[in-house]
Formats: sequence, structure tokens, C-alpha cells
Amino acid sequence: MSPEPDFCLDGKRIWVAGHTGMLGSALVRELDRRGCRDLVGADRKSLDLRDPDATTDWAKRARPEIVFLPAGTIGGILANKTRPAEFMRDNMMIAVNVIEAARQVGVEKLLYVASSAVYPVSASQPLREVSLMSGPLEEAHEGYSMAKLTGIKLCETYRRQYKSNYIAALPTNLYGPGDRYDLENSHVIPALIRKADEARRKGDADLHVWGSGQARRDFLHVDDCAHALCHLMEHYSGATPVNVGSGQDLTIADLARTIMRVVGLSGELQFDPARPDGAPRRQLDTSILDGLGWRARIPLESGLADAYADFCVRRDMQ
Repeated sequence: MSPEPDFCLDGKRIWVAGHTGMLGSALVRELDRRGCRDLVGADRKSLDLRDPDATTDWAKRARPEIVFLPAGTIGGILANKTRPAEFMRDNMMIAVNVIEAARQVGVEKLLYVASSAVYPVSASQPLREVSLMSGPLEEAHEGYSMAKLTGIKLCETYRRQYKSNYIAALPTNLYGPGDRYDLENSHVIPALIRKADEARRKGDADLHVWGSGQARRDFLHVDDCAHALCHLMEHYSGATPVNVGSGQDLTIADLARTIMRVVGLSGELQFDPARPDGAPRRQLDTSILDGLGWRARIPLESGLADAYADFCVRRDMQ
């Protein structure tokens, strides 16, 4: 049983910045489930969050009281390595513009969604919030990570200078409905789901996996993440960014085998050591979130089945 909330979302006018993305859509679903009906948002065609004047003007018209900020430019290892300036530029601009617009319109509370990629590559595992900015970042995600660190620091400095109730969360690797299944630019789960499905439909039995398969990661269903972020908005107002994860990790090889079971492949894993593994391990310490009374609810295999069902619907619509 969750403790009584310190901050109530009921009856508030809520802006989910990036509401059409995977996490933004999950937040909209979760807020609707909680009975929050006064939601505002604008898609990329009608509002470019990289434009400061347009962002502030829109916020002044919409007058949100609460802001969730998951919006950003995201992608997998290859996308981050080949487009580092774009990832850094876009994500910094979005953070600066939305956070400043929130201040100008007097938003009561804002939750900035950063990423576990902000942790130093050499930080001890499992990753604890005190390790932030204690060493160099992983090179493959450096541009994106620096931008997300900037967003975190903006929340901290706005708290100090303007007494703003702005908090930050550090989600682990997310997956689920609304993901992108681009083989070159997506994250590991959607890429493996697509590869496995294509192999099954061609009559192949094996699944090809980037890297050695030995890297370890923590994965969280996007609906669990949305639930956790709403829980943080209700129960947390501290300056320290909070890890949001499942509390467990597994190897990419074990993840791939689970995806094979879900999709219906019976062959072997074929590894490509020429492709990057990324950091050897990335697991979050979820002690702060645990102490606030929240735990992940969706088991990995059933969550992957949900993601695969979503993929199949999208595939069949093309």
C-alpha cells in the first residue's frame, strides 16, 4: 500500500511535454487511469520545444500547473555515436526552454526525465545517485548524457535561485508500446524484437545479436516507469535525482533468449563481436524509490510479450 501523497495531482492542469512519445504516451495513459482529465500538450508539428519563444508563448496560453518533461531526441548506441552534436543540442535546448517556460508561468511542480546514461562509465554498480558527475561519461552516449546532466542541474539551480519545486528522475532502459523498431537507431529490445520476428517470418531459427551478449542491463516496462514517475510527483520533492528501475539486471544474451521464447524462435544466438557492447554493466540502485513505497510490477517476459504484440500491430499496419 502506497503512503498518502504529499502532493495531489487531482484537479491539476498537467502538461506532458512529449506526450506522443513512448514514455509521454504511457504517462498520458497513467494519468488518465488516475482520473486526471485536464491534460494539455502539443505535438512536434504544432510546437518545436527547441524554440524558446514558441515554447514560452504556448505555455502562457496553456497555463499548466504541473509539468512532466520526458520530451527529447533519443536513440540507441549507433545513433548516439553518429549524431552526438544533434543529441546534445536538441536535448539541452528542450530542457532549457521547457524549464524556463514553466518558471515564467508559475508551474507548481515539474518532473524532468533524465536517463541512467548520465552515470560515469567507471561508477560502481549498482549505480547510486551519489555517483553522478564523479567521473567521465561513456563515450558512445556522451553528447546525450551531457544534455541530460544539464537538465538535472537546471532543476537544481532553479530550486536554489527561484525556490522552484522541480525534481528529476533517472529511468533505466525502457521498452513497451510505442517504441521505435528501427534496426540501426533503436534501443536493444525493439531491435531484437524486430530481428526475431523477421527471422521467424523468413523461416530462420537463429537470432543475430550485436556484441558479445555479456553486457548487463536493467529493463523496465514503460507503463511501470509512468506509474513510478506519477508516484514521484506525488511523494517526492527532494533535490537529489531519483533512479527509476526494476532493481534487477540480466545479460543481453539472456534478454535475447527471452525474446526468442516470446517470438517463437527455437535456434541459437549468433553474436557479432565487431559491434559495440556499450558499458559492461548498468544496473540502478533503487533504494530511494523503494523507500517511497514503489516497486516494479510488470515481469520482464510478460512485458516483452506486450511489446511484441505492439510491434505486430504496427507491422501489420504498414
